[in-house]
Amino acid sequence: MSGDNKKKITFPRYQQIAVALAERIVAGKYPVGSKLHARSTLASNFKVSPETARKAINMLADLDIMEVKHGSGAYISSKEKAQEFLANYQETTSLAKMEAGISQALSKQKADLEELAQMVTNLVERTQLVHKKFPFSPFELVLPTTATNLERSINELNLWHSTGATLIAIRHADELVVSPGPYAKLAAGDTIYFVGSELSYERVCNLFNIQLNN
Repeated sequence: MSGDNKKKITFPRYQQIAVALAERIVAGKYPVGSKLHARSTLASNFKVSPETARKAINMLADLDIMEVKHGSGAYISSKEKAQEFLANYQETTSLAKMEAGISQALSKQKADLEELAQMVTNLVERTQLVHKKFPFSPFELVLPTTATNLERSINELNLWHSTGATLIAIRHADELVVSPGPYAKLAAGDTIYFVGSELSYERVCNLFNIQLNN
């Protein structure tokens, strides 16, 4: 997912202005006790409406950062309160970004899982289709060291009569034996190739005591 698709954390415009004013107070541009410009001037500087500027001032007044004197104007009352406000704002912003990041990651994970599930479904459907169209498509089975009936010949195993499967090849190490004879023995690590039905496959697995993959 590209960076262009990331969710942006936005706050109301009046809160953004309140933060900008608090930053100027902390930086000393607006000393404690000084009078702030008229709302109309503030609105012009930040390119917002006077009402938005008023909300920003009232927000800072509620936090005791500024004091609004009716008929006189707004005055800076606390640099320390402005610092606390900025610290809380930065923490809130950080948490909001983390929450958005987690939400985005979960959404991506959900989409990835849905895509994976669809790929698995497609694979199963195509595999079933291949077996229907080509019933002689061989099964492949690796004989682990834990398998039973190892070191026995095909003749001794009576493979076809006991499973219904026809063995067509054996891969032993780097050697591939096609159409092995009745006296060929099967060892741990061998890969056997055989044709038959799904039931035959299950019976071959049972013959060698190999657990079926569900």
